[in-house]
Amino acid sequence: MTQSSRVPSTPVREAHRFDESNLHAYIERELGLKGELSVERFEGGQSNPTYRVTMGGERMVLRRKPPGPLLPSAHAVDREFRVMRALEDSAVPVAKMLALCEDDSVIGTMFYLMQYVEGRIWWDPRLQDLGSDQRTAVFDEMNRVIAALHQVDYEARGLGDYGKTGAYMERQIGRWSKQYLAAETQPIEAMHKLIEWLPKHRPDDDASSIVHGDFRLDNLMFHPQEPRVLAVLDWELSTLGHPLVDFAYHLMTWRIPAELMRGLAGADLKALGIPGEAEYVARYCARTGRSGGIADLDYYVAFNMFRLASILQGVAKRAEQGNASSAKAVEMGKAARPLAELAWQQARRVGG
Repeated sequence: MTQSSRVPSTPVREAHRFDESNLHAYIERELGLKGELSVERFEGGQSNPTYRVTMGGERMVLRRKPPGPLLPSAHAVDREFRVMRALEDSAVPVAKMLALCEDDSVIGTMFYLMQYVEGRIWWDPRLQDLGSDQRTAVFDEMNRVIAALHQVDYEARGLGDYGKTGAYMERQIGRWSKQYLAAETQPIEAMHKLIEWLPKHRPDDDASSIVHGDFRLDNLMFHPQEPRVLAVLDWELSTLGHPLVDFAYHLMTWRIPAELMRGLAGADLKALGIPGEAEYVARYCARTGRSGGIADLDYYVAFNMFRLASILQGVAKRAEQGNASSAKAVEMGKAARPLAELAWQQARRVGG
């Protein structure tokens, strides 16, 4: 089996079924399409259930809030819709937005429809079905896209109020500390250490840009044959924030081992044709006009591992409640503890 493919889809599980006749009527009314409706759920994705919808010969993607009780401010599909619509025709490739439905009575939760994009998604960053030169090209394209995102003039794109500017790290540490504690099923000592440590060692740098919040290989749809991104997916965690924090999240791949979460730590990157961390950072800095590297990189990586562990703890909590969006949610949730411990290791590199 290759490491890149279309995202597999399956019949809709009972927990995520909705009234398809209501959706049919909505699409007919809002998009002017007619014909038989077909709905399948995409596998993967731990947060917002995602479906392939076909009607009137048109293929679309539907993303909705999950059913059941939700953590505050989570699953903001309306924000996903807004930022992708604002980025259309920019240097950041996104799918075309079709419609946002904020009326819960249609299918039970808020949802949006976007154009279906045909292409390749890779889950394993080692890109085992590609040659060395192709791997190099794919990683360079990822680097190009995240650098382009952080250079978007968000005011000109109508996103000046998309998030607060200033005190980003302070707010993020507070948010994810609260999210973790609200979702805690069993105490994780490393998370409690980080909740105390992170505010005390926060850098003063306070730059602002659009941040994706979950920029990684499997949230990028690549061209079927070329090493070219056609669409950046899953914008639920996007906001205005610190570009280096966003970049450090992406960079976690180089520090996470494959057995934990499909990372590159320990891999022979030179043999694979994949740039090492220092080279990848240097390319990003060159593209964004940043001289002198990233001084607080270890802190930003530690924070991002902490944040991801908090997200995974939320997955574990939803699995416990029975409303997680993926059957793999239980296994994903188990990664919260080792990831938190790895985050604490990163923190110790900073000191304190």
